[in-house]
Amino acid sequence: MADKVFNVLFLCTHNSARSLMAEALLNNPAVSRGRFKAYSAGSHASGKPNPFALERIRHVGLPTDGLRSKDWDEFAKPDAPKMDFVFTVCDNAANEACPVWPGQPMTAHWGLPDPAAVEGSDEQKRRAFAEACRHLSNRINLFTSLPLSKLDKLSLQKKLEEIGRTAGEISPA
Repeated sequence: MADKVFNVLFLCTHNSARSLMAEALLNNPAVSRGRFKAYSAGSHASGKPNPFALERIRHVGLPTDGLRSKDWDEFAKPDAPKMDFVFTVCDNAANEACPVWPGQPMTAHWGLPDPAAVEGSDEQKRRAFAEACRHLSNRINLFTSLPLSKLDKLSLQKKLEEIGRTAGEISPA
């Protein structure tokens, strides 16, 4: 298990903002440390990344090459990578329909308000994207610090759900 690369899918409705930022954050070599490969998709993909999401990803020093809004059907094909973890990042509180991923991966809901839904000035929108990115970054850092080989499935599921309840602060895993 020590050499295993875990495939992680971040799901949202449109795959244009939160899930794309999560994909970029986890694929950062300094974060994934060769242990994780991140993907993202949407149940109703918009077909294009939100420009504020791409701006935020570049702002934190990560590349945006290859990032695109993808329909989750792309990951249901027989030749698609097998997912080990699937995290939904849509916001139940906003009555947003979160997709459900079939199969056997470990799953958890890491809901966040949609920064793309923020109305107002560009600066207000940038702040919303910065906040969402900070929450995702903190959750991903908690996730990557979990001792995956030492946790049984039930304990791991509990930790994943706890991470989804964390706000922007970093708390012990």
